[in-house]
Amino acid sequence: MWPGLALCALLTLGGTALSRLPMLAEAGVSPLVPALLLGIVAGNLPLARHLSQTGPGLAFATRRLLRGGIVLFGLSLTLQQVAGLGPKVLVLDALVIAGVLAGGYGIGTRLLGLDRDTALLTSAGSAICGAAAVLATESTIRARPAATSMAVATVVLFGSLAMLVYPLLYSLLDLPQGLFGIYIGATVHEVAQVVAAGEAVGPEALANAVIVKLVRVMLLVPFLLIVGQWWQQRQDGDAEDGDRGGLMIPWFAFGFLAVVAFNSLVALPAPLHAALVQLGQLALTMAMAALGFETRLSRLRALGPKPFLLALILFALLVGGGGLASVLIMG
Repeated sequence: MWPGLALCALLTLGGTALSRLPMLAEAGVSPLVPALLLGIVAGNLPLARHLSQTGPGLAFATRRLLRGGIVLFGLSLTLQQVAGLGPKVLVLDALVIAGVLAGGYGIGTRLLGLDRDTALLTSAGSAICGAAAVLATESTIRARPAATSMAVATVVLFGSLAMLVYPLLYSLLDLPQGLFGIYIGATVHEVAQVVAAGEAVGPEALANAVIVKLVRVMLLVPFLLIVGQWWQQRQDGDAEDGDRGGLMIPWFAFGFLAVVAFNSLVALPAPLHAALVQLGQLALTMAMAALGFETRLSRLRALGPKPFLLALILFALLVGGGGLASVLIMG
């Protein structure tokens, strides 16, 4: 197992170093993305064929470390933050998530002809919390690495575009800064991208955007519970009676929820809290590096441009439909 973990650690160090380059740091790019890209490059080198001993470590990273990172992600949220903006925020976030998931999966599988893995992962990344949602969903449905990598790529592309589009929209739309912050939090992909877009608008927008976004993160738990059962039913329907698998219960989702509750009740010393947050980020980055290493470019090419077209449609739905929902529910 150790050779695979050492490889993940090396790719993680490289990804972290790249994310701290001025251009990437200013754009709010987390280490997950460079680590994924480095993993894809390394995994497609001729030398990778001779690294079969890395398999157990890569599997540990894409399963155990991934789930541990999602659990520690709960330290980013408290129940007090959820209550701060009232129950309407839950309604708004739930509506946005449900609309993007249902629309994305339907459009992806029926109109664009994408496989179910790619359609669901791309929709989850757009609807909930970017790469973290893609990774959590991948762990629940056990998707192919190529589908996961493509979904993360779409989140990065359109989430980065959102950081440019939303400040421009604020200058064009006659919306109060606080309401526009809610709009940002309900519709932008990644937490870091929400922070960047909110900061560009103003302090009130930033405060509301972060809280609304973290509520979306919390809704990852019921989504995983629902999609795990639904996915198993679909798998059972496709399998022979004797080939049906066991019930998929994403236990790490309960761990995430427990950490949120703990974080709401117990004030950890700031250095310890920061260290645990960094540990969770490290675990997710190593998992992303492992997924990248297991991704083959030939499989990405086979997916073609359709995942990006789906992500573009979902981006338009978030900007337009999410903005309308924000005004109608919170305005």
